[in-house]
Amino acid sequence: MKTFNIFKRTKSICYVCFKKWMFLLCMTTVLQACDNNYARLSKSLSKRIKENQQKVSFADVAGMKEAKEEVQEIVEFLKKPEKFTKLGARIPKGVLLIGPPGTGKTLLAKAIAYESGVPFFYHAGSDFVETFVGVGASRVRSLFEKAKRNAPCIIFIDEIDTIGKKRSIDSNMSGGKEEFDNTLNALLVEMDGFSKNSNIIIIAATNRGQLLDPALVRPGRFDKQISISNPDQIERKEIIECHIKDIPLGEPIDTTQLAAQTPGFSGADLSSICNDAALIAARQNKEKVTMDDFQAALDRRISGPEKKHNLISATDKNIVAHHEAGHAIASWFLEHADPMFKVTIVPHGTDALGLTQFLPKERFLYQKDQLDHKLQTLLGGRVAEELCLGKISTGAADDLQHATRIAYEMVTLYGISNKPSELYILFDHSQQSEYPFTKLRAEQTLQNIDTAVKEIIDKAYNNVKNLLSTHKQKVEILAKALLEKETILKTDLEQLIGKGADKKS
Repeated sequence: MKTFNIFKRTKSICYVCFKKWMFLLCMTTVLQACDNNYARLSKSLSKRIKENQQKVSFADVAGMKEAKEEVQEIVEFLKKPEKFTKLGARIPKGVLLIGPPGTGKTLLAKAIAYESGVPFFYHAGSDFVETFVGVGASRVRSLFEKAKRNAPCIIFIDEIDTIGKKRSIDSNMSGGKEEFDNTLNALLVEMDGFSKNSNIIIIAATNRGQLLDPALVRPGRFDKQISISNPDQIERKEIIECHIKDIPLGEPIDTTQLAAQTPGFSGADLSSICNDAALIAARQNKEKVTMDDFQAALDRRISGPEKKHNLISATDKNIVAHHEAGHAIASWFLEHADPMFKVTIVPHGTDALGLTQFLPKERFLYQKDQLDHKLQTLLGGRVAEELCLGKISTGAADDLQHATRIAYEMVTLYGISNKPSELYILFDHSQQSEYPFTKLRAEQTLQNIDTAVKEIIDKAYNNVKNLLSTHKQKVEILAKALLEKETILKTDLEQLIGKGADKKS
């Protein structure tokens, strides 16, 4: 009996020891797995771009002449550093590319990678962001350690505003905000700390440069800040010509005209238009792409796809024809208005029952006459309905909204009104500023602004009404031609009603 009890107690002790041993083994395994996972998470997620992976040279980057000149200096520094170092110059530590989306910042970085011939590491800003504390800073250090082993090299961080936003001065920061700040601090130290990262150039891109921390954009970190804006007309022409090189063309494409029709378009927009033109041609089983395909792609981009099978009553179609004729005739005879290119009553997109396209001139500054004639052109559609049909419709809703916005900007932003002595400037509080300006406006001031805006719109409406009253017959001729052909080009309009006003810049 004693032997049995001893065996039973021994069995119980062994069982308890076995459970503790299994628990310790499991905990050790879990901790090792956690350590391995953290080590894996803390490694840099950068991708090394090899020369044979992509061949984008500066010749493939159309436009951006000034930006290319700036970065070519970096490429030359990497290839022939002695040319600069013998004069005491040092290699720039960082290059910041700032510009709207689609302007070619990443494309320019690809060209730098190919032209320089040195190792190139790509890293997205969002790849530094993790829910685990300390991972972002570890990835920054891992990235620079990898770069040091391959120096001279280039690090490209896309969308750097993800981790480079201004740091908070709030002492009660949340864990997520503190992690962001720690990641940014690690980047700041690596870029310009006690350890010198010679022959490592950091290139970053962002479209929200105003959000970046001042410590990140100071000299010594991002020594060069290159602003890349939407291309002008000459650059748009170069970009279009670059994109159509690989497209089989059935006729010479008027790239000058396409460039004039696309003010404010980015390089990505122009690339999409060229691709859409090829898709439209393929959809129609064509062997080659023509100018009509490019025009259709441009119309689709501006107003949406054509809806030729949209059922519109004869009454509505007549209203649309007179409305668009009013826009076209007003622009035709106003010397400071944008030249008309095409007018159509073919529905586009979801709301546009008609469309009048212009060829806007590249302007950096607008004078009062130019803004007045722009307002008159916008109001011409509603005035034509009133003069020719005796009734007005809801078709001028977008025109009135656009005209009202321009008139308010004339008074509250540019200080341009019918009474030059009254300047009512409103400040945009949505822009983040280190020293925001707040001005409480009296009720009388707001009333004066509304009065000034009303006078501008009333004057423009009366002027375009007098103009279209003089040319009422020509409005009717154009409206009739639109009902028959649906689309009238500038050359057709000149044959219908004669030459218009001489356009002035």
